[in-house]
Amino acid sequence: MKKSNLLLTILLTFSVVIIKAQSPLNQFDSIKTYFPTIDQICKDFAQKQHLPSLVYGLVVDGKLIHSGNTGIINTTTKTVANNTSVYRIASMTKSFAAMAILQLRDANKLRLDDPVYLYIPELKGQKFSIDSPEITVRHLLSHAAGFPEDNPWGDRQLAISDETMLKMFKKGISFSNTPGTAYEYSNMGFAMLGYIIKKISGQTYQTYINDNILKPLEMVNTYWDYTKVPQNQLVKGYRYLDENWVEQPMLGDGAYGAMGGMLTTLDDFAKYTAFHLSDAVSDAKESPVLKRSSLREMHQPWNIIAFNPENKNANGKLMPFVAAYGYGLRWMQNANKIVEIGHSGGLPGFGSNWKILPQYGIGIIAFSNRTYAPVSGLDGQILDTLIALAHLKPKPLAVSAILKQRQSALVSLLPAWKNAEISGIFAENFFLDYFPNSLKKEAEGIFNKVGKILKINEIVPENNLRGAFVMEGEKGNIEVSFTLSPENPALIQEYEIKEVSKRY
Repeated sequence: MKKSNLLLTILLTFSVVIIKAQSPLNQFDSIKTYFPTIDQICKDFAQKQHLPSLVYGLVVDGKLIHSGNTGIINTTTKTVANNTSVYRIASMTKSFAAMAILQLRDANKLRLDDPVYLYIPELKGQKFSIDSPEITVRHLLSHAAGFPEDNPWGDRQLAISDETMLKMFKKGISFSNTPGTAYEYSNMGFAMLGYIIKKISGQTYQTYINDNILKPLEMVNTYWDYTKVPQNQLVKGYRYLDENWVEQPMLGDGAYGAMGGMLTTLDDFAKYTAFHLSDAVSDAKESPVLKRSSLREMHQPWNIIAFNPENKNANGKLMPFVAAYGYGLRWMQNANKIVEIGHSGGLPGFGSNWKILPQYGIGIIAFSNRTYAPVSGLDGQILDTLIALAHLKPKPLAVSAILKQRQSALVSLLPAWKNAEISGIFAENFFLDYFPNSLKKEAEGIFNKVGKILKINEIVPENNLRGAFVMEGEKGNIEVSFTLSPENPALIQEYEIKEVSKRY
């Protein structure tokens, strides 16, 4: 998070004072007090879940501001886990493949609505039914291709060759749904994306991602082939069976690796997390990795997964959410309209997760070396706890110049609405839908109830053309909201005024 919420009093051109939201303070100032709390949560979780090791880190303001570890990465050597320990992150790999596809799309080398058979001819003519649409690249990115959920079968395909994979495709694929009509998680779909990257770029997906994502982000300790990892850094994976940790064979690097083959460190993945949090920045300089517009596209909910009305947060409060899949990323929005983006990862011997809250500018990462360790819940608990204890607030949206201008002009008309029809700030529909005498009567009635206006708060934007502000009076408060039209310059097309609680 770039900064936390405070108010700074300023004078505008109105006859009253307007309170303007100050740029928020660095979230580190409020979060750092609770680092010991995070550490204890993680320590307790690792013990309860019988994790050989756990590493975790908190990313704020584009930096890894806190990290911790517990346990060992190798039961034979007793090597202690740390930020440079190399964990297999399994399906957290998928967003790298998705990012590579968007890079190729941005370079006009493919279209997301291209049928997949253009790049994998073995799939031509394969459909769920005679009237089904062709599978597209977009379907693969969002788990909408109609393939069956393939965990843990997909795990065991990780090391197969391209030839073996293409032979399997040619033999025939079994569909569970009509493409484009449902969500079903598919490792095979992302293996196809890996092959498409190779077919278009002329490089293996590993080399392409290394050159175009990992190197620009300076992720220098990230690997595909576990045999290339320094032995003192390589994390061994385990199952917990009969109260013992049983080492699992390391899976090779092959055609299915685009769905889950990456190995990386906490330090390296923090750089990737920080890059995803940069989607809110709007300066002129673009990243060489991916355009911000394409990064935001990855973060959008493209395929609905589920709605959970019974969910509870870490504090036990009922918190329903809706979940969807973007491009290689999971998306969730809860009842408080907090958006969470990220992905989990699980393979024999490993469990991992990362989440970002773009509205807060904060991210959390956790890696473990126990099969399918449920660290997604841990990350959610940490974020819920920090929001509650540190009283974190979403980053305020910037107020557009036109919203400020229309607010100023509207305030000058209240409550009498004198000469409103010739003010030039209202769209052509306004006085066909709202009537001057009624507007005046309504506003004067509310102003009389709240008494003298003491100050006017800055408008809180919903977007560039819609917002609301509060006018604080001696006996009560008034909320005014309005929406601007799509013409240029934008004019007020919709308006509402009402009395609100004094503790607004």
